Amino acid sequence: MVTVSPSDSRSPECWQYSLRLPHDPRAARIARVTVRAVLASHDRHELLDVTELLTSELVSNAYRHTKGPSSVRLVALYGGRLRVFVWDGSPYVPPSFGEVSVAPSRPVPSAADVEHGRGLLLVRQCADRWGCWPLEGGSLGRGGGKLMWFEVGGGIA
Repeated sequence: MVTVSPSDSRSPECWQYSLRLPHDPRAARIARVTVRAVLASHDRHELLDVTELLTSELVSNAYRHTKGPSSVRLVALYGGRLRVFVWDGSPYVPPSFGEVSVAPSRPVPSAADVEHGRGLLLVRQCADRWGCWPLEGGSLGRGGGKLMWFEVGGGIA
């Protein structure tokens, strides 16, 4: 079951939505549609394309590399920034995502004939900041795994 819920925010500038996704090949599409609807409803059109792309990449990775559900959280921060979290049940933290990073970095591009592996490269090239936190069992009520995230918009604070 997919759910979207706004948070109770004290500021109209700061809000958050959560989306829970089953382990389903359509999860990335559902996440893209949800991101587009949320950002359009908050008049954040300048962030639509990059947020939709990067969220889709992280949700696709969650589906491809785990056997369970995933979730997405969109958090609007002060100063026009948007942070997107994608949780999945695998504790594996991909190389180059183990520490908080601030763009620009110059990751090595994948070979042209490689079918997979460009998603995290896109995140590193297009996001202002990104990172990943491994979670202990029971953290956030989700039973461990990891929380990958990226931030776009409003410059770097």
